[in-house]
Amino acid sequence: MGALLDSFRDSFDALADRDRAGLGASRRAALDAALGAGLPHARVEAWKYTPLRALERRAFAAPAASPAAFDPAAIAALPAPRLVFVNGVLDAAHSDASGLPAGATLQPLSAVLASDDPRDANFLARRFERDDEIFARLNAALAVEGAVLRVDAGVAVDAPVHLVFVGTADGAERASHLRHLVELREGARLAVVEHHLGEGAHRHLCNHLAHVHLGIDATLAHARVQDEDDGATLLARTDAVLARGARYERIDLELGASLSRHELNIALQGEGATAHANGVLLATGRRHLDTRLGIDHGGRDSRCELTWRGLGTGRSRAAFHGGILIREGADGTEAMLSNKNLLLSEGAEIDSQPVLEIHADEVQAAHGATVGQLDPTALFYLRSRGLPADRARALLTAAFCRETLSVIEEAGLRDALAERLDAALARLDGDAA
Repeated sequence: MGALLDSFRDSFDALADRDRAGLGASRRAALDAALGAGLPHARVEAWKYTPLRALERRAFAAPAASPAAFDPAAIAALPAPRLVFVNGVLDAAHSDASGLPAGATLQPLSAVLASDDPRDANFLARRFERDDEIFARLNAALAVEGAVLRVDAGVAVDAPVHLVFVGTADGAERASHLRHLVELREGARLAVVEHHLGEGAHRHLCNHLAHVHLGIDATLAHARVQDEDDGATLLARTDAVLARGARYERIDLELGASLSRHELNIALQGEGATAHANGVLLATGRRHLDTRLGIDHGGRDSRCELTWRGLGTGRSRAAFHGGILIREGADGTEAMLSNKNLLLSEGAEIDSQPVLEIHADEVQAAHGATVGQLDPTALFYLRSRGLPADRARALLTAAFCRETLSVIEEAGLRDALAERLDAALARLDGDAA
C-alpha cells in the first residue's frame, strides 16, 4: 500500500474525535475507499501530469496536540476577523473573530464538531465516488479542523475575513487534513482571503477541502494566496455551488510549495449565476504546480470568465486543465477561458489543456491557450527607452501577471494581493537560466 497510506491509516486509528457528530461510519467508509483504491497512477487522466511515486514513499506524523511556535510578524498585516492554523492546528492565541456583524459567524471546525447539533457538521458526510478523488476521501476520513464561515440572508460583511494557514518546522514531518465551509444565504455579501504561508523550512503535507455555497443573489469575493515553503506539499480542492443570480469572484495566486495541486470546481446551477475566476501559476526552481478547473453550467444565462497566467523558470513544471461543461438546457450561457503562459528558461515545462463541452443551444463560448516567451518587440522597445534588460523583462512579466487581479473590485484588497504577487516575482531573479 505504501508508506504514505500506511501513515494515514495509523493516524485514523489514533484519531480521538473521529466519531463526533455521528460521523464515525462515514469516516471509516471514506478511509476504506481511499485505501482500497490506492494512489492514482500516471495513466489516470486527472493525475496525468502529477506523478505521486515520490510522495507515496513518504510517511507523515499526525498533527501535534498544540500549535507550533512561529514568528507572529508573518501575520501582523492580517487584521481581524481571522482564524489562524499552524501545521493544521488551531492557534487560538493568534485568532480573532471580532468585528463580524450580527448574522455572520466564524468558527473552527473543532468547535462545530463539539456542538450539540450534528446538522451543523453535515457537510462532512459528503461521499466521493471516483477513485481519483483520493485526497478528498482522505480528508473526509481525517479532517477534524478547519474554518466554518456562515453569513445570514441580507447581511453584508464589510471587512475581509482572513483564513491563515502557517507551515513551520516542529521536529517532524506532519500531515494535516482541513475541511472548510463558506456559506452565504440569499443576498449576503462577503470577502474572504486564504493565506497559505511558510514560516521557516519544513516538509509538511496539507490537504484542504473547501465547500462554497452561495444562495440566491449572494456575492463572494474569494482570494487564495499559496506562498508555502519550498519543501511543502499542498493538495487542495474547492467545490463551489451557485444559486440563481449568485456571483463568485475569485483569484488564486500559486506562488510556493514544492508540490501544489488545486482543483477548483464551480457549479453554476441557478439562472444568471456568474463566476469570474482568475489565477497565476508561478513555477520556479524545481517546483511542480498543477491546477484543474471544472466549470459546470447548469442554469440558463449563466456566465463564467476565466483568465489564467503561468510562468515557468528553472527546471519547474506547471500543468493547467481548464474544463468547461455547458449542460443541456443551459441556453444563453457565456463562457470564456484564456490561459497564456511564459517559459523563461529552457528547462521549464508548462502543459495546458483547455476543454470545452457544449450540449445547449444559443451559447457564446470560447477558449484559448498559448505557451511562449516574452515578446522580443516589446523588450526591444523598453530597451530603446533606456531600461536595462533585466528591468525590461521584470516589467513585462509583472504586467502579464497583474492582469488577473482585475477580478477583485475592492481596491485595498487588490493592492495587497498585488504586493504579494510582486514580492514573489522579485524572487525570479537568478532563476531564469
